[in-house]
Formats: sequence, C-alpha cells, structure tokens
Amino acid sequence: MPGFVLHVGATVLCSHGGQAQPTVPNPRVTVSGMPTVTLGTPYVIAGCALPPPPGANGPCVSAQFVSAALRVSSNGQPLLLLDSVAVCVPTGTPLVVAATQTRVTGT
Repeated sequence: MPGFVLHVGATVLCSHGGQAQPTVPNPRVTVSGMPTVTLGTPYVIAGCALPPPPGANGPCVSAQFVSAALRVSSNGQPLLLLDSVAVCVPTGTPLVVAATQTRVTGT
C-alpha cells in the first residue's frame, strides 16, 4: 500500500507518548530538505510514560521497524513509509507515526 516516505523531521511516538528518533538517518535521499530513514535504522525513545516493573514492563527504550517500502530503496535498504510497522523494546508495543511530509510517496 502506498504511503508517505518517513524523514528525520517526522513525528514518531511510542504508544505511551515517548518521542522516537532515528539513530542513523539516510542522507543520500532527502525529502523536504531532510534525510530519509531506511528499514535497518534503530530508533531511540525518550519520555515514555509506561512505568517500569513491577508496575508494568516499560518504559520503551528503543524500537525497530519490521516493515518498509517494497519498491523504493536507498543504498540497498527499503525506505520507511507512513504505514511501516515498528516494535518497541522491551514493551513490544508499536510506534505511531503522528506526522510526516506529504509530498513524496512510495510503495
């Protein structure tokens, strides 16, 4: 399914409101003047509100995307899209892409 390409300026949150940022942006391809992000890039999360054990299994510390574009890549890695799926560690909850650029799409 087509979706907008994720870039460094996108607003990505864990399910508990923590801010997620890519650790290694892809400067080879830019959209809206910002580097894109590929599938292999881990995200770090700050500000997750989920309590630590014994109250819960939080907070979210990092996340890894497990799906990406099928037909658009850079440096041999698929680009992340608005509908790409990620899993947070250690909670196993998804990341939510709240906002991204709206000019470039991929499938």
